Amino acid sequence: MNIASKIDHTLLKPEATSDMIENLCKEAVEFGFAAVCVNPYYVKMAKSLLQGSNVKVATVVGFPLGANTSEVKAFEARKAVEDGADEIDMVINIGALKSKEYDYVLDDLKAVVEAVKGKAIVKVIIETCLLSEEEKIKACELSREAGADYVKTSTGFSTGGATVEDVMLMKKTIGDSMKIKASGGIRDYKTAMVMIEAGASRIGASSSVKIVKGE
Repeated sequence: MNIASKIDHTLLKPEATSDMIENLCKEAVEFGFAAVCVNPYYVKMAKSLLQGSNVKVATVVGFPLGANTSEVKAFEARKAVEDGADEIDMVINIGALKSKEYDYVLDDLKAVVEAVKGKAIVKVIIETCLLSEEEKIKACELSREAGADYVKTSTGFSTGGATVEDVMLMKKTIGDSMKIKASGGIRDYKTAMVMIEAGASRIGASSSVKIVKGE
């Protein structure tokens, strides 16, 4: 299996410099990663560096807390697409989900999905480490109802990352109606493969080069 084509080569650290983003994009082309995942500020730069390659540009919306208003998330998503983003990784409103404000959560998700419809795919980060099993299932169901393309485990900025159990639960909930991105704490080939075998179609990692080298 060509694992590189399933990896979003990620650099979302606040201290990421333009030189680091340039290196990220070079590695993505060299190894054939699916996408680079960068903060919105770097979308234009990444798009320009990746011109002529098959590597997509992914960015984050409502990151990392998911607590921005829907209007702000929709604007952020639209702007990212204008700047060249092909994929939007948005954070669900975790507090609203935990408060059982499901109508709000659904509208929040729809606002982003509709803002970029036909222009970018949307991955919904549900931040599994903060949710109960019931909340994880509900987050997946709402994401599907909103028309998102993927559900994603984690931001990598909270109390925990992807687990095999969470990926399996997400797969059981959505079946083949959506795809799954496992991210957060995936630092070696073995862990990445376990996530793929559990049902993940995409891996989000900053240790991508190490993963493809089988380390």
